[in-house]
Amino acid sequence: MQFVCYHDWESLPESADTLFAMGEKESIFYSRLWFESLASHALMDNQVMSLACVVDGDTVLAILPLVSRTAESWHSLGNICTTHFTLLLAAHGQQDVIACMAKGLKQLPFHVLRLDAISENDSNIDNLQQAMQSCGFSCYRRFHFYNWTHRLKGHSYEEYMAARPTRMRNTIARKRRKLEREHPYDIRLYTGDELKQGKADYDSVYKASWKAGERFHEFINSLLVSMSAAGWLRLAILYIEGRPAAAQIWFVAHCKASIFRLAYDESWKRYSPGSILTSYLMEYVIDIDKVEEIDFLNGNDAYKQDWMSERRECWALICIKHDKPKSWINVFIGSLKNWL
Repeated sequence: MQFVCYHDWESLPESADTLFAMGEKESIFYSRLWFESLASHALMDNQVMSLACVVDGDTVLAILPLVSRTAESWHSLGNICTTHFTLLLAAHGQQDVIACMAKGLKQLPFHVLRLDAISENDSNIDNLQQAMQSCGFSCYRRFHFYNWTHRLKGHSYEEYMAARPTRMRNTIARKRRKLEREHPYDIRLYTGDELKQGKADYDSVYKASWKAGERFHEFINSLLVSMSAAGWLRLAILYIEGRPAAAQIWFVAHCKASIFRLAYDESWKRYSPGSILTSYLMEYVIDIDKVEEIDFLNGNDAYKQDWMSERRECWALICIKHDKPKSWINVFIGSLKNWL
């Protein structure tokens, strides 16, 4: 058993796919598709990907995808779109594998390692933290964001909506009736060959929304193509009088729906097109896709509490190496400045 760091996907042994396949059952953010999209389209010019692995012969037993922004500070491979991150770990011999991973990380040239978007109950990360502390790292956690989710427990869409706040249900029904009286509208779900038109209409809505310009336009476009090819994409557009008025990107994989992007044209705000579109997609993923869980990803927005039922905490794990005791504080402060 040994620690190896790979800097490209071609060098990674094929057995790594087993770990990615296990990971994607928990979250699309643990899938190879997600990490490859990040590495290809979301890294800045000065960033280098490193796939920190523990291997036994040709068998990959653990993967920790990382990116180095400076020689002093390394980070989990992700961006502001990342909501979940973990250590991908084989089922057997975990204690020895994690110990090997921690010792290998100690040999890398960074002085500060920060892993973002860590779930509060992630046992793999908990055990990695303990192993790194045993290797001489100082580790602590910092709150990152809230994550709202809902478990269906076998409920239909009708049963799900019956449990939502009365105020929300009445508002959606009232706005939908108002829209039907005053304008013709329809909703289209885009996949496959129609994806090009769907992406163009999504971009149109996003530009007309309250949101700032998309920072990761190339990444999002690439991700939509990859997710569509995998059968995971649910891209829906609400049209009013033939013009795109609201757009949403959801991902559905392994009985879990992830609500990735929401936007609406502010000129149609009086009809709450975003809420109407959300209710449409909720019905689709619950009654058609038969999902067991819906994840509203990061953010503590009040409207998410209406749609969801459970709030989780996500944290950042920061590990400081003490091989340069006179300078580690300055390195740590610099890392925090870069993060902020």
